[in-house]
Amino acid sequence: MLGITENNIAGPDFGVYELKSGRKDSVSMLTLFTKTPMPKGAILNLLEAYGYKQRKDVRDSSQRKMVEYVDVKSAERDDVPVSEKELHVTADAVKKNSVGLILKIEDNRIYISDDKGVEAYYEESVLKEAFEKKYAKLIYVSAACRKENGQELLWFDEAYRLEGFSYERFSELVGKGVIKLDLRVGHYPDGRLHDHGTGFRVLPRYLPQCFEKIEKIL
Repeated sequence: MLGITENNIAGPDFGVYELKSGRKDSVSMLTLFTKTPMPKGAILNLLEAYGYKQRKDVRDSSQRKMVEYVDVKSAERDDVPVSEKELHVTADAVKKNSVGLILKIEDNRIYISDDKGVEAYYEESVLKEAFEKKYAKLIYVSAACRKENGQELLWFDEAYRLEGFSYERFSELVGKGVIKLDLRVGHYPDGRLHDHGTGFRVLPRYLPQCFEKIEKIL
């Protein structure tokens, strides 16, 4: 209706606002933003302490995207050189994940907490900068959906004007396990570190709750 097609442009879609839409019942999580944890070297230290043997290519060169995960027992991880490790896990604040990581909120920081003494965290100011770089001002429209005669029908019946990052609300959603953190790090074939984008993710219906100003406009 607005004449705006799906795009990946860096600037706003609608005046000074970014336009985003989503299905109300979607179970696919939205990446809020990607940011490497502090301090410098934290992601490499997490990889060394909790990484497992990197996936192996089991197809020929024309089908390299097809891979097989090769995991090792926790007790054997220290025997794998860090240059051969990867760490693809999701962490939240509800319970420890499969490798023992959990998110914890202390003062103005969100920590990737562990039992091996690895320091990794996000400061409030860094989270605010990363969030507002992508979502300074946002129009978020949600749609009810159903299928009829094999075709998906969408009814865009709810919309919000959203402004300003709320660390208080963001950290509250982290604490409830609503916002999760994906760690996706490994190595290039030549051994260089490859951070695929360590990102905070949330179900689209919870996106408005991350903002300071929430105005329902539809």
